[in-house]
Amino acid sequence: MAKPCFLDIEYYQNDDTLFPTAMAWSLVDGTMKTVVIAPEDDWLPEDGDTGDIDLNYLEEQGVPLIELTRELHQDLPDQTVYVDGLDPDEILIDRIFTAIGQDAPFEIAPITDLITGVDSETLEDERRALLIEEGLEPQLPENGVYALLMLAQHYGVLGDDGFTEETDSQETDSQETDS
Repeated sequence: MAKPCFLDIEYYQNDDTLFPTAMAWSLVDGTMKTVVIAPEDDWLPEDGDTGDIDLNYLEEQGVPLIELTRELHQDLPDQTVYVDGLDPDEILIDRIFTAIGQDAPFEIAPITDLITGVDSETLEDERRALLIEEGLEPQLPENGVYALLMLAQHYGVLGDDGFTEETDSQETDSQETDS
């Protein structure tokens, strides 16, 4: 059985603006990629106010959407990718792929579709507890993916060989998120 893949997206949102700022996802071999996302100009608020988001950082360090989507097509083709179900992940993925005129190569599903028999509130409490126990900042997408991997391991849905922190949670060639 192939390991399930997980994804988490950090984003900026105000009353009329929503755009992704960073993303992390796991691969079927258990490794993880994480990127900062360069925003499209038409995603930005008209008044230019993005609160505490550093647009210069996103523009200088962020991966262009064409590169991000190419990598997602290579890494997650024809798969179901699981998310925590708390954020507007599906809207954000649609926004990314629509900006370059493509469809996402994967389906998004909440973690409750993978870990059945446990209600979403319990899973969220356990996810938060994992982040706290491990001393991980919840706003970093790689920490969100790590917590989902750990939940999947705890509930035995990672396949025959499980997940080993030492070898499987290493980052790949993608850019690292600093925020």
